[in-house]
Amino acid sequence: MMKIYLSLLMVFLGTAVYGQHGSIRGTVTAGGEPVAFASVGLRHAGFGTTADVNGYFELKQVPAGSYTLVVSAVGYTQFEKKVTVAEGQVSRLQAGLHQETARLNEVVVTGTMRETFLLESPVPVEIYTPKFFQKNPTPALFEALSVVNGVQPQINCNVCGTGDIHINGMEGAYTMVLIDGMPIVSALSTVYGLSGIPNSMIERVEVVKGPASTLYGSEAVAGLINVITKSTAKAPVVSADAFYTSHKELNADLGLSHRWAKASTILSTNYYRFGDRRDVNADNFTDIPLQHRISVFNKWGFLRKENRMASLAARYYYEDRFGGELQWTPAFRGGDSIYGESVYTRRYELMGAYQLPVPENVMFSFSYNDHDQNSVYGSTSYKGLQRVLFGQLVWDKPLGKKNNLLLGSAYRYTYYDDNTPATAAMVAGTAVNSPVHTSLPGLFVQNEYKASATTTLLTGLRYDYNSDHGSILTPRLNLKWSPDQDNTFRLSMGKGYRVVNLFTEDHAALTGAREVVIQNELKPEQSYNANLNYQRYINLSGGYLNLEGSVFYTYFTNKIVADFLTDNNLIIYDNLSGHAISKGVALNTEAAFQFPLRLHAGVTLMDVYQVEQPDGEGENVKVPQLHAPNFSGTFSATYAFKAAGLTLDYTGIVKGPMHLPVQENDFRPAKSPWFTLQNLQLTKALANGLELYGGVKNIFNFMPQDPLMRPFDPFDKRVTENNPENYTFDTEYNYAPLQGRRTFLGIRYTLAAKAK
Repeated sequence: MMKIYLSLLMVFLGTAVYGQHGSIRGTVTAGGEPVAFASVGLRHAGFGTTADVNGYFELKQVPAGSYTLVVSAVGYTQFEKKVTVAEGQVSRLQAGLHQETARLNEVVVTGTMRETFLLESPVPVEIYTPKFFQKNPTPALFEALSVVNGVQPQINCNVCGTGDIHINGMEGAYTMVLIDGMPIVSALSTVYGLSGIPNSMIERVEVVKGPASTLYGSEAVAGLINVITKSTAKAPVVSADAFYTSHKELNADLGLSHRWAKASTILSTNYYRFGDRRDVNADNFTDIPLQHRISVFNKWGFLRKENRMASLAARYYYEDRFGGELQWTPAFRGGDSIYGESVYTRRYELMGAYQLPVPENVMFSFSYNDHDQNSVYGSTSYKGLQRVLFGQLVWDKPLGKKNNLLLGSAYRYTYYDDNTPATAAMVAGTAVNSPVHTSLPGLFVQNEYKASATTTLLTGLRYDYNSDHGSILTPRLNLKWSPDQDNTFRLSMGKGYRVVNLFTEDHAALTGAREVVIQNELKPEQSYNANLNYQRYINLSGGYLNLEGSVFYTYFTNKIVADFLTDNNLIIYDNLSGHAISKGVALNTEAAFQFPLRLHAGVTLMDVYQVEQPDGEGENVKVPQLHAPNFSGTFSATYAFKAAGLTLDYTGIVKGPMHLPVQENDFRPAKSPWFTLQNLQLTKALANGLELYGGVKNIFNFMPQDPLMRPFDPFDKRVTENNPENYTFDTEYNYAPLQGRRTFLGIRYTLAAKAK
């Protein structure tokens, strides 16, 4: 009898617990065939999963009510359907996807700071997914972006591998890199932090070319790159990706996720190791720096009352990097007998978002990062510490059917300290340490006015008060006109600014051979930009063609320039007496066909230069921008052999000549040659979410010539011996990676979530 009572009690409790919930089951198909690993979620509800290899999905423990089910997969149009979940019932449906004829329904947030469809955005935004970057697997975002037209990851030091990202020919200092809309990567962290963003934590990357200071403040002058991290509600239960190259590079990614009724989490780890001291050009220096790094990223998502969302994420990153003479060991670190550049980098990052419990859509976001760098460059020691605290409050308020108002306030505090004169102050004739504290509060307003079904006008204004430079205003105007669904014109005009931040971008130590000199009190830079973008979708009988073209023009005033030529041992900084210009044309093409071929190609033609007026008098002198090729192109071609489960990817870049930093009477050419870097990859899909892939990078084995000046005398101890041109050791002559042909082999595994 007791067993009967217990059984009845368990049934009763089960009904009480589960009776107020239901579930949704179904399959995702296209043309009658299952679509593997499609993302499935309930809009604004925090419930999500990933279909399995057979297209099956299930959402359990969904509270009773009405929802919008959203299903998306790369290469297919997004599927939406209203579903009703009844207590204790199972809702069944089939999500029929259609082959993508154009990327009309992708959601973007970067251009306007609010979710909108790509087609509807008045700001031209480019979207890149991990699937796109997997065509040429790389260990970090920095290398991956080389396949994006108009975006150039630039190595600035051939020994330590210092790099930044150029957009439309403008230096990395003008590119803002965001993680989930937060300015995590800026200033000091642009030096090495970009290499610490693994592809495993990325859901998509949004790229905006042109000033975005009205919404995002300082540094967003040339454009911005917003890294959107993976959704905790949709990430696979397990994902793993590892590859190894013939140059003994090992990269491994591992992701785990779990979901509960009101919370979900994802843990993503990346490990990279390269320890082979290669010296193909026989100059006794490592061709590329040795690297040993680890990155751990953990993100949580929370579903609160009334479907309000909250998230919290943290990341830890550590790297040990070395480049220099082959016989160097840590015992020589900081000495002047064997040359080596050794960098220890440690970073902590914290970021989150919280939707306030008010009737309106008000979101509070915050981030904090702590970047500690301990470096030696030969006998020069550089220790830098940067802490950045950022907070932002945004109110997204629809005003009727035609206007959408966005109001926001932001505050960024930056602490910077190092062991150089940059943070030294004179007290009674004695230099004492004086860290830099910078406050940057700001207010911004934006209104999106839908004048008609074809025309949208976006206007905005931002006010910032910099503790060093005072008040700064940055307006913007964007106009979108779509006479029909296949043709879209976008006109963008705006102002950008960048405050002085020299020592965290081009510090003397980072060049390994020079001393920084500030010529005069520096003023903040300002830029004025205009961009005309045209997008054309052509639906073909056997596929589609997406054409996009942009004409851009940016005018700089107060541009901060570095003089490398006056003195070989100095970098002299001053505001440009004159102006600078970046102008050009960018073309992109995407094509897909019913037979399994997909093509991407892009070309950028540009002219980037400075117009200087020596000593403020005399005739103007036109000086071309370094590392800004007049021609650059990217391409990728993908063909799937479906019967064999094979996919072939062919990717590459082409660069025209670019001006390079040469010494006086340098025997090396002042301009680089034309060159191309091309890659080939073959992927085999196996059962149960497993993939094998392999290929060849840099097929034609291209490497720059004479990257180092006087590598036999890196401490300049013998510059007076048999040196009529007075050359000194130099590491900056770079225009392509010093890494030749190599093969690689990798494996991927994805275990999709079956239930909530």
